[in-house]
Amino acid sequence: MTTTHLAEDSPPEPSQALQEHFDATIAHDQRIEPRDWMPEGYRKTLVRQIAQHAHSEIIGMQPEGEWITRAPSLRRKAILFAKVQDEAGHGLYLYSAAETLGADRADLTDRLIEGRQKYSSIFNYPTLSFADVGVIGWFVDGAAICNQVPLCRSSYGPYARAMVRICKEESFHQRQGYELLMTMMRGTESQREMVQDAVNRWWWPSLMMFGPPDDASPNSAQSMAWKIKRHSNDELRQRFVDMTVPQAEKLGVTLPDPDLEWNAERGRHDFGTPDWDELMQVIKGGGPCNAQRMERRRSAHEDGAWVREAATAHAAKRARKEPSA
Repeated sequence: MTTTHLAEDSPPEPSQALQEHFDATIAHDQRIEPRDWMPEGYRKTLVRQIAQHAHSEIIGMQPEGEWITRAPSLRRKAILFAKVQDEAGHGLYLYSAAETLGADRADLTDRLIEGRQKYSSIFNYPTLSFADVGVIGWFVDGAAICNQVPLCRSSYGPYARAMVRICKEESFHQRQGYELLMTMMRGTESQREMVQDAVNRWWWPSLMMFGPPDDASPNSAQSMAWKIKRHSNDELRQRFVDMTVPQAEKLGVTLPDPDLEWNAERGRHDFGTPDWDELMQVIKGGGPCNAQRMERRRSAHEDGAWVREAATAHAAKRARKEPSA
């Protein structure tokens, strides 16, 4: 059964006992599993969030993948190749989690390619130098860690379990990126300038990764009530800033925010406001690389059609040969 069919069907009214059992499970911080009854709104919210997460992992292979053939050494090439491969695996874990909700993977891909589902805005920015590879690891994967570690306690079991391995690998990616930047900062003046330029370009898009501010985020409150997510967008953004500032000082780069300073009274850093108009423009398809990212995803999907057809034919052939149980 596909997501489309599920969305069109009118589910029967749940009994009060089913709703109360679901509510009690959430209240007691227990997991909802695929065979459990769940409200249609809960299921739709999960499909939307998990699909967007999966799409982001697959599209996210592109910015760094562009540098595999141009990496400055065999070691850096192998590291980058392994990371891009990890991101593909993350996408597959997440598509599998969405399938436990009755979603169809092919349908989700069609929705992405047709513009009916989204992916993270951060992947619509260009990687202009090899320093961008390091900054993506430091900023983007660092932001992913802030956002995704709490998802290991998500109320939906398959999603939470998929996130455990993903977060372990994202943590390794963040360390790889930071190590690359530390190496470049010990290099030539040109390399140090390259790192600072990448930091300047990726800082604000990384803050926007967490989504719009809480008062403009239509889905956050309900997702938190269902314990699909555990923290609001602004809470996660604050956590990322507080984590990143001392790392920047150690690295020897300046974060491009004149309003960034320690607030002793709050015990947190104050920081400037991202350009939310830019975020909305990128989400709507007007970012620097939106068209390029989608064209490459569409082309890859079409070029791989013969592989999917061959795999389907092979599976059918094996099924005919195997004796029925």
